[in-house]
Amino acid sequence: MKQVLVVTGGSQGIGAAVARLAAARGYAVALSYRRGKAQADAVVADIVKSGGQAIAVQADAADEQATEALFAAVDRALGPVTALVNNAGITGPARTLEDVTGEMLTDVMGINVNGCFLALREAARRMATDRGGAGGAIVNVSSRASELGGPNEWVHYAASKGAVDSFTIGAAKELAPRGIRVNAVNPGLIDTEIHAKAGMPDRTERFKAVIPMGRAGSAEEVAKVILWLLSDEASYVTGALVPVGGGR
Repeated sequence: MKQVLVVTGGSQGIGAAVARLAAARGYAVALSYRRGKAQADAVVADIVKSGGQAIAVQADAADEQATEALFAAVDRALGPVTALVNNAGITGPARTLEDVTGEMLTDVMGINVNGCFLALREAARRMATDRGGAGGAIVNVSSRASELGGPNEWVHYAASKGAVDSFTIGAAKELAPRGIRVNAVNPGLIDTEIHAKAGMPDRTERFKAVIPMGRAGSAEEVAKVILWLLSDEASYVTGALVPVGGGR
């Protein structure tokens, strides 16, 4: 059966690493992006150049109609979805909790929580065996912040990822009898552009001393864990929250 993967937020960072690795392992890949069209197109071009199949679709993860349109576009271009990586997410600006505005909170929760829910819903509608689907696997990209709490920087972000963890556990139990596995990865300090976007380009260097392994992780290291969770090698794994944090 053709394996078709949707990666939300797949134009850069962990999402782009997942898209490239999945394509190398035989998946047809659809990646969504909100603003980074050039970056998304570059990922697609890399995959196609290597002999894979990929498309990029513009979609705001927090927008219900855009998410529905994303999955409809994948249906038309690639066929039935068999896997989803819910990667789209933002940290919001680094703030102490009393300086977080309602607008910041709405933005972070809209993409990280609502967006995760909406994409998983659309995937489940297509994969669930009781709806005529063939089953499948879903991986939500959470964060070690959900346990660590993000004090003095990202309490709002950490709270959103706590919701993703809870959502992962509940969805896994609900969807297991219907042929769908749902797991999450919880990356820690990962060397991607997310830190610079939050105004802290040196954050990985500053924080690596608190990591038992003494370094930041790479997007590719996270991607390998995600691809394992999607694979048949993880066929009896569902509802798991897998830390990828170098021991922290």
